[in-house]
Amino acid sequence: MPIVGYTGETVNYLRLFSAQSANTLDIETFNRGGYVEAVEKNIKVETISKVLYPSDSVEQGRYLRLIQQYFFCSCVINDIIRRFTEDHTDFRELPNKAVIQLNDTHPTLAIVELMRVLLDVYQLDWEEAFDITRKTMAYTNHTLLPEALEKWPVSMFEKALPRHLIIIYEINEWLMRQVREHFPNDPVKLSQMSLIEEGYEKKIRMAHLAITGSFSVNGVAAIHTELVKHKLVPDFYELWPDKFNNKTNGVTPRRWLLVANQGLSNLITTHIGDKWITDLSELRRLEPYATDESFLRKLIDIKKQNKIRLAQLIDNTTGITVSPDSIFDVQVKRIHEYKRQHLNALHIVHQYLSIVEDGKTLPQPITYIFGGKAAPGYEMAKLIIKLINNIAFVVNNDARVKDQIKVAFIPDYKVSSAEIIFPGSDVSEQISTAGYEASGTSNMKFAMNGALTLGTLDGANVEIRDEVGAENFYLFGLTAEEVDERHKNDSHKPWDYYNSDPRIKRVIDALTSGMFTPNEDKNLFAPIMQNIMFKDYYMILADFNSYVAAHEKIAQDYQNELEWAKKALLNIARSGKFSIDRTVDQYAQDIWHVQSSVDKE
Repeated sequence: MPIVGYTGETVNYLRLFSAQSANTLDIETFNRGGYVEAVEKNIKVETISKVLYPSDSVEQGRYLRLIQQYFFCSCVINDIIRRFTEDHTDFRELPNKAVIQLNDTHPTLAIVELMRVLLDVYQLDWEEAFDITRKTMAYTNHTLLPEALEKWPVSMFEKALPRHLIIIYEINEWLMRQVREHFPNDPVKLSQMSLIEEGYEKKIRMAHLAITGSFSVNGVAAIHTELVKHKLVPDFYELWPDKFNNKTNGVTPRRWLLVANQGLSNLITTHIGDKWITDLSELRRLEPYATDESFLRKLIDIKKQNKIRLAQLIDNTTGITVSPDSIFDVQVKRIHEYKRQHLNALHIVHQYLSIVEDGKTLPQPITYIFGGKAAPGYEMAKLIIKLINNIAFVVNNDARVKDQIKVAFIPDYKVSSAEIIFPGSDVSEQISTAGYEASGTSNMKFAMNGALTLGTLDGANVEIRDEVGAENFYLFGLTAEEVDERHKNDSHKPWDYYNSDPRIKRVIDALTSGMFTPNEDKNLFAPIMQNIMFKDYYMILADFNSYVAAHEKIAQDYQNELEWAKKALLNIARSGKFSIDRTVDQYAQDIWHVQSSVDKE
């Protein structure tokens, strides 16, 4: 598929691969009356590329995922080799002609497949093949969560990819020699760094394979890269420190500002010209307008129109009527416990109870907007979605609230809805437990559209805060170091918070009392509450009061319309670093060693 770049001067190709059976119909079986059996093999083969992300909660789904990963890696490797051999015969030139960037651990089998092709098809010796492979592969790590770092059972490889398993064992032997040489008399290092995790079920550590088979390993935000080096794989960093580097993520301003927010992009272009479209650092030229009331009034009007558009989307998709005059507080992202949508939900319950039980009036009406999807086998994430929707039903239909709070979960979150959501947002919820988010990119899209971040010092939040200024960012919560320390010392005691803090106790009691399950089992949300009260791995209760205080500060600051607009403008003006153009340039210069077409001109 041709992908046309901005202004149409560059066309790249997106290659898509589909699995098809060589024989679409087993005619003999068909003639014997086995009509379903005659096409069964074809259906099974086509499933490889038809079902995206099958659930890995069952063995059959995990096996299909492994087959999918190998299929796509094999297609890509063989396509690259085909194009390379059209003009070259010396495979030592391959690293000068191609770099294969492994986007997380999912395509790690590309390392092994390239080895297989070089060894078995082109008959290279092992050392030369591995040298070529290591100079061709580069690995981007996207997660710090242990459960997200793939580990495949050896037994599954024995069944599906026996030749590749042999190559993995050979790579592991090579790795163990390196470890023995650099860390003599250290058997613990051998065990910790091995590609094979021993245990009841032997598993292959795909992240270790990706690091071993690559010449570059990068994280996607400054704090994330430091955590990769010193917490996730410190032994590998000690062995190969020069491999590790940072490439902070970016987003495309053409999609998320120029197209999605035409009112704002027109205002920007009118005042500073259109160079910002391809050089987002140009937005800095907006800073002098932070004291220009006329400009700020225009910015306020544009935000209001975008909020009206978002309110219409909410009405169309949920049937919930919300006021554009309220604060639009938004959390849209994958549903995951570490992203803490349930912390947001607990705070909404706190505000709801303060209105209906304490008779308080909020300084400013607020609309809480959620969006995002859960992995098919992630039951806790699905239950969090259910919790938010149940809270929305109770809050939105309680006359005592008098529209001070509205809650909406926009279904089927996707790019077309995101293009409406980001421009219409006042507050960007980036509330992951510190030290758990690799980067995040919604935080960047929100900031360049003039939403103020409410967040922890996690992922790219750290760099966003550094860029836009601490006074234009609402910080709360523990730091990554404090979270780590509490886990190490086992010093976080959720029941202590519950027993000593009346606000926390009231919220937890409300969620376990059946208040938000009026027509359902009152224990419906018990799994969420048990996770919080008996482990609280994601520090929900530890960060709760700090989160409440940050919300109170937001409500206070929002009262000053011009001051809020100034903060929003400075977020826009200082978001230039978070352009994908900067990110790709850094990959091109530091990892791929290619020159951009702009530089060549």
